[in-house]
Amino acid sequence: MLSLPMAFFIIFRYIPMGYIIIAFKKYSIIKSPLEMEWAGNHGFEYFIKAFSNRDFLYAVRNTLGLNLLDLVIGFPAPIILALLLNELAFKRFKRFTQTIVYMPHFLSWVIISGLALQLFAPSTGLVNVMLNKMGFESIPFLNDSGHWVVTYILLGIWQSVGWNTIIYLAAIAGINPELYEASAVDGASRLRNIWHITLPGLRPTIIVLLVISLGHILSSDFDRPYALSNTLVTDVSNVISIFVYNYGIRGLQFSLSTAVGLFQSVVCIIFLFGANALAKKSGERGIW
Repeated sequence: MLSLPMAFFIIFRYIPMGYIIIAFKKYSIIKSPLEMEWAGNHGFEYFIKAFSNRDFLYAVRNTLGLNLLDLVIGFPAPIILALLLNELAFKRFKRFTQTIVYMPHFLSWVIISGLALQLFAPSTGLVNVMLNKMGFESIPFLNDSGHWVVTYILLGIWQSVGWNTIIYLAAIAGINPELYEASAVDGASRLRNIWHITLPGLRPTIIVLLVISLGHILSSDFDRPYALSNTLVTDVSNVISIFVYNYGIRGLQFSLSTAVGLFQSVVCIIFLFGANALAKKSGERGIW
């Protein structure tokens, strides 16, 4: 049963790592990576070219900014939702609500962007049409950089919060119920139970997921920013994945895009090791 997953990771994850060398060589479609000529500046020509590119620097800034906002605003959201669902007394309503909130996870960002356009378009969107009828001005959800960032973050939370909540609900289910029974005997309120029992029980799970999230601080999905982006907000929507697409696939600069991808991976690994070390210093196990 393990042969197929192992074959998948070996073929599509480990073997392609050998092509990282393209970042240090002049790419040629008719030569293998070992036969390609080394790039200038001791092989670091494309790294220098990337950091000299203003679009790349903007992409790094946008990627860090959006990921930090996702982390600060989006990371606590599933924890809060899991706590709220755990306190629901009606199990059927709890299951129904949980099903509804994690269903957006299965929607592609192409569909979500279409829904966002129908809801938040400046003149024809349902939200702005209702605001105009009530006497308010239209809000440029998708046409203004500041409003676009807020819309981007909130749509990301809406899409992923239910799915991530499942992890925290599973962790809550593993907390010893005798702790709640003892607190009930002592007359503790629900808020006291959450603060002194549920959150400490969730702490190991929160630390592990936080370490993993910090390990992706410079990585970026392609479909989410690309589907929601437009020419009016490119100053905040162009992230590293879109930069790699424009310069690597459309611009056929494969060595440059490989160098950018390698830089991105190295930074993510540094953040991952740093976050894991901090987790261990705080008394948690970390991820290894």
